[in-house]
Amino acid sequence: MTRQSSISVGIASAGRPATLLATIDYLAGLRNRPERIIVCVPDINDAAGLDNRLDVELIVGSRGLTCQRNRILRAAVPDTDILIFLDDDFIPAPNFISRMQAVFAREPDVTIATGEVLADGILGGGLTMSAALEIIETAGERAELVTDVYNAYGCNMVVRLSAVIEHGLTFDEQLPLYGWLEDVDFSRSIARYGRSVRVAGACGVHLGVKSARQPGLRLGYSQIANPAHLIRKGTMSKARAIAQIGRNILANARGALLGDRSIDRRGRLGGNVLALADLLIGRASPSRILEFGISSNREMSSPSIATKRR
Repeated sequence: MTRQSSISVGIASAGRPATLLATIDYLAGLRNRPERIIVCVPDINDAAGLDNRLDVELIVGSRGLTCQRNRILRAAVPDTDILIFLDDDFIPAPNFISRMQAVFAREPDVTIATGEVLADGILGGGLTMSAALEIIETAGERAELVTDVYNAYGCNMVVRLSAVIEHGLTFDEQLPLYGWLEDVDFSRSIARYGRSVRVAGACGVHLGVKSARQPGLRLGYSQIANPAHLIRKGTMSKARAIAQIGRNILANARGALLGDRSIDRRGRLGGNVLALADLLIGRASPSRILEFGISSNREMSSPSIATKRR
């Protein structure tokens, strides 16, 4: 009899303890719950309510999505076969884990997968947990369809750890803080050794919680500097990167002109301009955002499917 693959869930979080706790409570209550739930936060206060839980493995590590996800990778090895990275505000349908487990068992050439996002709160004002559960219930059981994609969407990214271990793969810690495009970079790295797929029917809802986001200046700089970095690495094609950079600049310029108050478009556009200037003089680097002070209290929306098109 073939051994069933061991499944773990890994969540990197910062500054949103209530959101994190609600998501963990939901995962722990699933009938088909993961064998392990591994959480990495930069400060113990970011995991309030989880420090004494026996059903959660809590790690305190360096701040930054890529750093925290690398800590989760190291913790998951060697007794996890399939690692599901979830954002702290992604709510998977009850059958999400079993659907992914079946795909990875049936298709051994799949190295990374992403599910079907039924609704993404990033595209609006955000969604509540109750709204997410209603969306999932209304959707019901959906047909499974596996298709190849350029990259997984970071809010729900499922990884075969044997490929990670064999090829010594890690998340790029030169992409600091939120790690803009870290999902593209990691997906294209692991896709050299297998398939990157989307599993329709493995569903979930991204709440798009707006708290604990970065100011627009930092994101705007990352929108230019990070694609340039990935071009140099060879994990993003020049044509795709230039197209994405163009879309971001146009969206920020349009939002700034129209006075979009939901997103710090002026801050993002300022970051775009600064990064373009740095590119011209040869000093653009993703880590430059660490030099920027927080000059705005406005919240930064995290990347969505719309802003990171496959």
